[in-house]
Amino acid sequence: MSNTHELAQLNIASMKAPLDSPLMADFVANLAPVNALADSAPGFVWRLQDEEGDATAIRPFGPDVLVNLSVWRDVASLNEFVYRSAHVEMLRRRKEWFERIDGVSQVLWWVPRGHRPDVQEAAERLARLRETGPTPEAFTFRQTFLAPDQCVPFAPFESARESEAS
Repeated sequence: MSNTHELAQLNIASMKAPLDSPLMADFVANLAPVNALADSAPGFVWRLQDEEGDATAIRPFGPDVLVNLSVWRDVASLNEFVYRSAHVEMLRRRKEWFERIDGVSQVLWWVPRGHRPDVQEAAERLARLRETGPTPEAFTFRQTFLAPDQCVPFAPFESARESEAS
C-alpha cells in the first residue's frame, strides 16, 4: 500500500438504449445499491457523482456513453470490489445493457493522495493507454504498476570484476 498515492480508475460503457428504456431498467434499478456497495467497500476513497448521487448525467464521451470514475486505496481494494463482491453480478450481465467498445474501455493510474481526477484527466489517461499500451502512467488490471513511492530506484549493477579492476 502506498503512503503517498491512491489508485484512480475510469471505465466507460456504451448503452444499448436510453437509461429510461425497459432494456436498461434492471441496470438502473441496481445502480444505487451497487454504488452504496462501492461506497462502503474497504479501500474505497471517492467516486464521481452528479446531483442524483451517480454519474449517469455526465457524458464526456458521447450521449450514449456512461462513465465510472473513482479513487481507491490500491489495486487490491478495487480488484476485490470489482471481482469478488456483488458487483460481479453486474459485470456478468453487462452484455444485456452495453455495446462492445472497440479498444480499451478501462484505465487505472496513480494519483497523489487527496487528488480527485476530473473526466478530462481520465480521458487523457484512457487515450494514453490506447496509444501506448500499459505504462506506469496508464495501465490495466492485467498489467499493473506499483505506485511511484513503491518503485525500487534503479541502481547501476557493478560486477565483482569491475570493482576488482578499479
